Amino acid sequence: MRIISGKYKGRRISPPKNLPVRPTTDMSKEALFNVLNNHFNFSGLKVLDLFAGTGNISFEFGSRGSDNITSVDADFGCIKFIKQIASEFDFDIAVIKSDVFKFLEKNTATYDLIFADPPYGLDQQTFEKIVQLVFERGLLDPDGMMVIEHSKYTKMEHLEHFSFQKSYGGSFFSFFEFEPTEDAEEDSEEE
Repeated sequence: MRIISGKYKGRRISPPKNLPVRPTTDMSKEALFNVLNNHFNFSGLKVLDLFAGTGNISFEFGSRGSDNITSVDADFGCIKFIKQIASEFDFDIAVIKSDVFKFLEKNTATYDLIFADPPYGLDQQTFEKIVQLVFERGLLDPDGMMVIEHSKYTKMEHLEHFSFQKSYGGSFFSFFEFEPTEDAEEDSEEE
């Protein structure tokens, strides 16, 4: 895996092979950040990375200038690896070892951008619970955006606050906002 853009553009990161993860592919990550680039100035962005795994997404935000990143994962090996890379690259990442659902139920901070990449094998209800908790608990800033990565078998379009969806290879990204963006309205008009 490599960092696509920013201060550390092109740098390769090699996580241990024994981590229980499925990192977002470089192609999908590049496409995702092209979308986010149209919505955010990354400098000063407050980011929450759920099911952070290798830290792939957190590192990309760090390289692009975000200096307030929280990475949450339940696996000790993942946490250790994220801390190691954050230290090497001098990224300001708060790394939290926690079950994501327990974290969401207790957390009171708000974020500009929340990214979640749960294991694709989780059931539909579990994916939906992530969105429900974020909005019920008021964890997303009014102008913020939540992105969930999932497979084609998980359907997110029916959920409240759904804005739009993009697919790259086998990965789907569903975007959630308080108010639909102009992009989402244009996508709807085209259909």
